[in-house]
Amino acid sequence: MQEKVLMKGNEALAEAAILAGCRHYFGYPITPQTEVAAYMSKKMPKIGGVFLQAESEIAAINMVYGVAATGKRAMTSSSSPGIALKCEGISYLAGSDLPALIVNVQRGGPGLGGIQPSQSDYFLATRGPGHGDFHVIVLAPASVQEMADMTLKGFELADKYRMPCMLLADGTMGQMMEPVVLPDPVEIDSTPKDWAVTGTECKREHHIVNSLYLSPKKLEDINLERYERYKKIEEEECLWEEFMMEDADICIVSCGITARVSRNAILEARKQGIKVGMIRPITLWPFPKKPLLAAADKVKSFISVELNMGQMKEDIELAIRCKKPVYGCTRVGGMITTVDDILASIKEAAEKGEE
Repeated sequence: MQEKVLMKGNEALAEAAILAGCRHYFGYPITPQTEVAAYMSKKMPKIGGVFLQAESEIAAINMVYGVAATGKRAMTSSSSPGIALKCEGISYLAGSDLPALIVNVQRGGPGLGGIQPSQSDYFLATRGPGHGDFHVIVLAPASVQEMADMTLKGFELADKYRMPCMLLADGTMGQMMEPVVLPDPVEIDSTPKDWAVTGTECKREHHIVNSLYLSPKKLEDINLERYERYKKIEEEECLWEEFMMEDADICIVSCGITARVSRNAILEARKQGIKVGMIRPITLWPFPKKPLLAAADKVKSFISVELNMGQMKEDIELAIRCKKPVYGCTRVGGMITTVDDILASIKEAAEKGEE
């Protein structure tokens, strides 16, 4: 077993990307993810990879598009305002069925907002970051270890389903330091992909990477096929974690840093005789609808704990088909929810459940 090393979340994911076989990184500095670019700028030239600080976020995502079209693993990283600029390029990646990893270490908004942690890009990520009917796979790490593990997972899922994957971390995950066991290096399959644009050498038919279809019927057929793929992803790739849900009367739903704070609040509530548990979504898309719907038959209420004005709360209500009330416990602007904040919401939900 490998030894643990103390690493910052941004650096752990960068090293994990290299171990996952990524040799092409294109980005632009912005707090709180700049360490990703800084790490890549040091390591990539030493291993024969490409680090390029683009002239803009828009340029960076389109460089990712170019490398992805060749079948190579490519990634970009940014924070909320930068991701907003990349959305057109993400839509082009999805429309061309190209795999890529996009890292979003979130900060407050809208606009430039602030540089402190946030989870306010939930809607942007889970509703399809860009124009058109599409999804990206969205992974939400809750530790530095998961920052590394989900980077590898993100590349694997992107390649498997030929689509973009977004690692959606709050700023805390990027900046905090924890012991981490880095993944083993991945041996990349060098077999030429049957869709990649790599030059024919006059030995095969042309491969065309494209997202423009002037025939309405052709575009409809392609979108329908893509959604069949999405249906399979929802059935096979949904990830979540349950904590003390066996006898829970109240279910907290949270991800990232707020899920970690919620664990401590749950333990404290249990000491006070309140039966609380948690379902932590690990994939935000696909969202863990089935376990939440099953929980709705057992618990009295849900509490959505998040660093925004209640974006995930809507998905919880949809998942449980409004069978039980869903309360919110939120902080915004870079403020992080405390144990006392969550405990107060738990007690309020418990009192309403007894009415």
